[in-house]
Amino acid sequence: MRKFSSLLFLLLFAICANAQQAKYVFYFIGDGMGVNQVQGTEIYLAELEGKMGISPLLFTQFPYSTVATTNSATNRVTDSAAAGTALATGHKTKNSAIGVLKDQQTPVSSIGVWAKNKGCRVGITTSVTVNHATPGAFYGHAAKRTLYHEIGKDLYKTGFDFYAGSDFRDATDPDNPSSESLYAIAGKYGYTLARGYKDYLKKSKKANKMILLQTEEASKHELSAIPCAIDRKKGDLTLQDITRSAINFLSKDAPEGFFLMVEGGRIDWACHSNDAATTFHEIIDFDNAIKTAYEFYSQHPDETLIVVTADHETGGFVLGTGTYELNLQVLKNQKVSENGFTRIVNNMRAQTNNQVSWEAIQQALKDNFGFWDKIELTAVQEARLKAVYDKSLKQQDMKLEKSEYAQDEPIAAEAKRIINEIALVGWTSGGHSAGYVPVFAIGVGAELFQERIDNTQIPKKIAQAAGYKL
Repeated sequence: MRKFSSLLFLLLFAICANAQQAKYVFYFIGDGMGVNQVQGTEIYLAELEGKMGISPLLFTQFPYSTVATTNSATNRVTDSAAAGTALATGHKTKNSAIGVLKDQQTPVSSIGVWAKNKGCRVGITTSVTVNHATPGAFYGHAAKRTLYHEIGKDLYKTGFDFYAGSDFRDATDPDNPSSESLYAIAGKYGYTLARGYKDYLKKSKKANKMILLQTEEASKHELSAIPCAIDRKKGDLTLQDITRSAINFLSKDAPEGFFLMVEGGRIDWACHSNDAATTFHEIIDFDNAIKTAYEFYSQHPDETLIVVTADHETGGFVLGTGTYELNLQVLKNQKVSENGFTRIVNNMRAQTNNQVSWEAIQQALKDNFGFWDKIELTAVQEARLKAVYDKSLKQQDMKLEKSEYAQDEPIAAEAKRIINEIALVGWTSGGHSAGYVPVFAIGVGAELFQERIDNTQIPKKIAQAAGYKL
C-alpha cells in the first residue's frame, strides 16, 4: 500500500510539473531599448493625453519585472552580437561573435535549439535583416557578425520552422559572386519564400517551413530593415504582421507547442541616430507586436509565457537636460524619421537640379517638424538651420552625418537635434552603453523574473519554465 501511495504521489507530481510548463513561449527583444527609452515612451504618451505621470505600455504592466546586466565576456559595453548570443545561448562571448564562446570557435546552441529538441516548432523573427546579429545568434555560429552570408547559410542548417525579417544581407557571397544566393537555396532545404504579408497568406497553408520577407519593391527602397513606424506607408510589412504570421504558422500541427523570438531591431537604429521621436514610435510599434502575442496568451493563459527584454541600451538616452522639466509632447510634430527627412531633401535636390531654396526647406521643416508653425524657434535655432542650409544646400559643401546605420543630410540632423533640445532630452553618444536593460514577464514561469539578473540567465530561466533541456 505504501509503495502504491509513493507511485501515485510521483505520478501526480509529474502531472503537476508538466502542467506548469510553458507550452508556448514568446521572447521579445527590443534592440537598444534601455530603461529610459521605455519610460520616455510612457511619459510621451501621458503628455499627449495632457496628464502627469505615465501612460503605460502593455508590456510594462506585466506582473513580473526586473533589470538585467549586459556586459560581454570581454567588454563592459556589449555589442549586439555578444548580447544576442548571451540572450540566445546563456553564454558570454567576445564582442562581434555570434553563437560561439569567446574563443570565437566553440559553437554553443541556443534556446531555439533546446526548444526544437523538445519537439517544439521554432520561429526567429526581426524587423531588420534575418541574418543580422540578434536573430543570427539564435541559429548561427560565426567569429564575426559581419559574415552575413555564412550566418545566412546557418539559418538553413539549423532548420527552424519560421524565419522573418526585412530581407537577407549579402544574399550572394561577396567573396564568390557566382555562388548560389540565399534565396536560391531556400527550396533545397524545404523552405517556402514569401514576399510581404499578402504573399504569406497565399503560401502559408501549403508550406512546411517558411521565410517571410518584405516585398522586393520595398527592399529596393531599403533592404536592411522594414520601414520605421513613423515613416510607414500603407502596405508596408510591420513587426505586428510578422508576429501575427509567426503565431499563425507555428500554431498549426504543434502538439508540443512553439518558441518564438521577435526582435524590434529598429529601436536600436533610431537610438544610434539619437532620434527621440522615432525611438518612441518604434517602442510603441514593438508594444503593438507584443499585443498580438498577448491576444494569444489570453486564449492560452495556463500554457503561455511572454518575456520582454533588450540586448543593451543605445545612445545613453537622458530624460531631462537640467531644467527639471520635460516637453516630450512637442515630438508629436515630427512626422518622419531623420532618415525619412533625408529622403525628402534628396527628392527636393533631384527635382530642382540641386537648387533647393531656403523657402522650400522652411516649408519642408514646417510640414515635417512643425517649426515656425506649431513650434516656436529661437533666433539662435533658426540661425543654426539657416547656416546648415547655406553650407550644405546653397554652397553644396555637404558632408553627410553618419550614425551606425544611416548617413543623413546635415539639415535633417540639425532639425532632429533642435527638436530634441526643445523636448528637453539628451544623448551621450551614438553607440551603446552599459546601462541596465528592463525585463518583463507574464504567464507560466513568469515569477522566475523578479530579482536582478544577468542577461545570460534569461534564456536559462525561460528554459526552466518551458522544460527545455540545456
